Amino acid sequence: MSVSIDIAGLRPERVAVVPSPLAELGMALHALSEPGHHPGLQGWVTTVTAGLDPHLADRMCEADFLWRTTFSDLFLPCAGIPGGPTLPGATLAEELDLLDKLTDEQFVDAALEFTCALPYASQGPAVLADAELRSRALELAAARGPQQLRFSKRLLDDPPRIRAWLRQFLEDCEEAFFADVWHRLRHQLAADARHKTDLLRHKGLAEALTSVSRAVTLDESGGRITIDKLRQGHTVIRDRSLLLVPTSLGWPHLMVLHRHDWQPVLHYPVGSPELTAPPSVDQLTLRMTALSHPVRMQLCRNLARSTYTTSELVRIHGMTAPEISRHLGVLKKAGLITTRRRGRYVLHQLDVPAVARLGSDFLEALLR
Repeated sequence: MSVSIDIAGLRPERVAVVPSPLAELGMALHALSEPGHHPGLQGWVTTVTAGLDPHLADRMCEADFLWRTTFSDLFLPCAGIPGGPTLPGATLAEELDLLDKLTDEQFVDAALEFTCALPYASQGPAVLADAELRSRALELAAARGPQQLRFSKRLLDDPPRIRAWLRQFLEDCEEAFFADVWHRLRHQLAADARHKTDLLRHKGLAEALTSVSRAVTLDESGGRITIDKLRQGHTVIRDRSLLLVPTSLGWPHLMVLHRHDWQPVLHYPVGSPELTAPPSVDQLTLRMTALSHPVRMQLCRNLARSTYTTSELVRIHGMTAPEISRHLGVLKKAGLITTRRRGRYVLHQLDVPAVARLGSDFLEALLR
């Protein structure tokens, strides 16, 4: 399984390596919402969380589906700007101006990526104009709780209002904690971007991609970049350009933006913090046995990013409810997933710290 990018006709000078303050803010929000994904950031998460204004913390929870599951493509709006390749802005304000340039349809589609099964790598129906698709999006949002349902209703009813809300929220995050974070990290990210750019100029694209991650390979004869991930996907470079964006907060996530008609982006981590101690031999045996089935590995990938009901997993994997329930039972017995009830819905989620104790290679494969 992998995500591939067809780069036929790509010239070296059309590959750009540029840090993005908005993407880094997205990763900061993700780490604050899912600290289990980022064991090396526990101290920072604790410090920021303790100092957050309660009102800002409540607003952070209101739309956390935009960044909890990794983070929305809205944090890389430069990739969706029509009319040619666009680079990230140098400041958060510049990037928020780029976010304002996305159409309402682009904004809503990207915002609903994790709550409505819209086509991602191909042209799909317009959710703002499709009553059936809108109803489905609200039904799936309801499974994740009343707060997400309320936000999704407002998003579909009045996109400009939500766009203004999101911009103000991100500006408030910058004032509360992100300005200090960006001041500390931007020099490291700029240095990494210069290093990758030098590799591109002097040693070529293959060498630069290898330095991004060992999971990224280049088939020069076939004109294709392949990213080893537990998912399938394919895209073609738009406007004959490719964007690489480094992140200091993102490990172990290696994100590939391959949305239809958007510029492809590799959002790659700089540095790899150490994980915690391994589990006992008995726990390890039980958990590795549970993970020996490919379907259960796929379920782990889904559940690492968000909570899902059994019926949602049935629809995603094209299997029967008893089959999915049986696999979930094996994972739960091994202590790898947790379940909780919300009204009439039972939600399943991966216990990321437990998986982290199995080793960084497996966790990175699940999350990249």
